[in-house]
Amino acid sequence: MALTKEDIINAVAEMSVMDVVELISAMEEKFGVSAAAAVAAGPAADAGAAAEEQTEFDVVLTAAGDKKVNAIKAVRAATGLGLKEAKAIVDGAPATVKEGVSKEDAAALKAALEEAGASVEVK
Repeated sequence: MALTKEDIINAVAEMSVMDVVELISAMEEKFGVSAAAAVAAGPAADAGAAAEEQTEFDVVLTAAGDKKVNAIKAVRAATGLGLKEAKAIVDGAPATVKEGVSKEDAAALKAALEEAGASVEVK
């Protein structure tokens, strides 16, 4: 029996963040692709939907700043990721820290990251 897209999406939705990170890494190795390109292309595709009132926001780390360690700590606190994954986000800036968060949560996350010395954009 072949899995449908919906079956796969439901299975991923039930995974922990760490399991999803491991799955993405395994898919990158298996297919020789990078998930970073897909993330960067995602917001551009949604430009038409942005004309309506926006209710979900993406928080993008644009630069780590002078205090890289503080930025990593802030990313870890906000996402629940491990040290290695948080460091990868900070080192890979610009990178999306969180997607689909409310305006209030995005503003709070932006403030926390900027307090840690990082440059942040909310899209």
